[in-house]
Amino acid sequence: MNKFYYNEEQGSYDAIVVGTGISGGWAAKELCENGLKTLVLERGRMVKHIEDYETANMDDWDFPLKGQISVEEKAKQLKQDRTGYTTNAASKMWFVNDLEHPYNEIKRFDWMRGYHVGGRSLQWGRQSYRWSDIDFTANQREKIAVDWPVRYKDIAPWYEKVENFIGVSGEPLGLPQLPDSNFLPMMDLNCVEQHFREKVAENFDGRVVTAGRVAHLTGNKEFDGRSHCMYRNRCIRGCPFGAYFSSLSSTLPAAERTGNMTLRPDSIVHEIIYDPNTKKATGVKVIDRVTKEAYEFKAKVIFLCASAIASTSILMQSKSDRFPNGMGNDSDQLGRNIMDHHLGVGASGKFDGFEDKYYKGRKPNGIYLPRFRNLGGDSNRSDYKRGFGYQGGASRGNWEDSVAELSYGKDLKDALLKPGGWTFGMTGFGEVLPYEENRMTLDYDKLDGWGLPTVTFDAEFKENEWNMRKDMKESAVEMLEKAGLRDVEPYDRPGALGLGIHEMGTARMGRDRKTSVLNGNNQVHEVSNVYVTDGAFMASASCVNPSLTYMAFTARAADHAVKELKKGTI
Repeated sequence: MNKFYYNEEQGSYDAIVVGTGISGGWAAKELCENGLKTLVLERGRMVKHIEDYETANMDDWDFPLKGQISVEEKAKQLKQDRTGYTTNAASKMWFVNDLEHPYNEIKRFDWMRGYHVGGRSLQWGRQSYRWSDIDFTANQREKIAVDWPVRYKDIAPWYEKVENFIGVSGEPLGLPQLPDSNFLPMMDLNCVEQHFREKVAENFDGRVVTAGRVAHLTGNKEFDGRSHCMYRNRCIRGCPFGAYFSSLSSTLPAAERTGNMTLRPDSIVHEIIYDPNTKKATGVKVIDRVTKEAYEFKAKVIFLCASAIASTSILMQSKSDRFPNGMGNDSDQLGRNIMDHHLGVGASGKFDGFEDKYYKGRKPNGIYLPRFRNLGGDSNRSDYKRGFGYQGGASRGNWEDSVAELSYGKDLKDALLKPGGWTFGMTGFGEVLPYEENRMTLDYDKLDGWGLPTVTFDAEFKENEWNMRKDMKESAVEMLEKAGLRDVEPYDRPGALGLGIHEMGTARMGRDRKTSVLNGNNQVHEVSNVYVTDGAFMASASCVNPSLTYMAFTARAADHAVKELKKGTI
């Protein structure tokens, strides 16, 4: 193969990466570090690490309305506001304007989006867990959807590579359903969380409480340009210390240091160009977000990392004589099998004790209780498949909890200086099965401001998820009561798909091109130089946060692409 090259004047590169978030950052880093001249396209605005985190050091009194957003501003983000993340002026800038970026719902779907350099890696919850072969073999074992074309052994080295670069704090447990990572020191549990951990271990076989495994730097290990976590818990604003992993603070700078990356924000990719003679993609079509001018850029290999919905939208719009229904859609699986995690179900209660204890800082993490259902033996259930985990934590209520009961004067002043009582809450994260009829389509009668079709969602929870939620609620109550909490109250606020912000599965990988869009290397079956490495490739959802898996698959796919380019096979 000829030496890697690019001709910026002609818009020709070795590689194009679409998206700058969790997956796009990793694709850019790996391709650039392997010598490929790489164009990285982001549909949103430019954001610079540190200097553009405009609210990172602001307090409530620094904002109008004490940090709440006005009615007028809220009207621009009614769908984005369903999670509650955008109700504060400190973070609303990371979420799109729904009026400018509309979508359609046959059934409610909470599509949370961040259009800017860094994508949702600036907004994510940073929970980072490996999958196990219990996950990778579940579809085959239960004859659901399609079998994963990979197993844990194929991905384990890439998990390790990613973890060593991003930094994941946690505790080794030796659980088959949750393989251990290469950990930085675990964030400590507070006294009530530790009490809960001990009581669960005492009363429930097979259940383990640990700290959340999070992509936050702890300990003394050095990471380029990043500092350890300062326990401010203002992560959603952007971390000026780079303490939590984001593409903006980590992978994109690594790509930039190679001198091989060209980053172009405000670039809306809407189509991949296909050459029927070579049966390969030759580039992408782009609309400038600001000027609305049209551009074409050429490359030998293309990585779609725009998010599960956005990448699949691009494939759907990439129509040709060969692909009248969208690139790679011979199987009619493009846009189908939408998954997420269902959450918002669990319990909370009050704890009497440890009144002389408190905690230092604002830990951006709590407890994690790994899956304990349908793992064999007594853990198996007959009313639903797969399983769930819990996230949660304990804290001391603030002074507002008791002011209404207090008198004026000295008693009130004394009470303001004392923390309230301990409360503990936990919420479940359950697996959603892949259903072919849960899907997205494109509406060419409702166009956005750039003349592109809008997305329509038609997806919902089904019996398996509803049955699982009953167990998620009942098990939470049982554990809290066994741990000695009082006034335990269950809750179930299901919302809809998308609320977990882990949309997956719209261009799944598989062993058979008749039933899947991608192969085991994340390549489009019929167009070998197009890779999709965001949530679109997922064939099932597991019950753990998926971002670590996206990163591992992206690094693996980039390695594959580089080797194939060198061999001249793509």
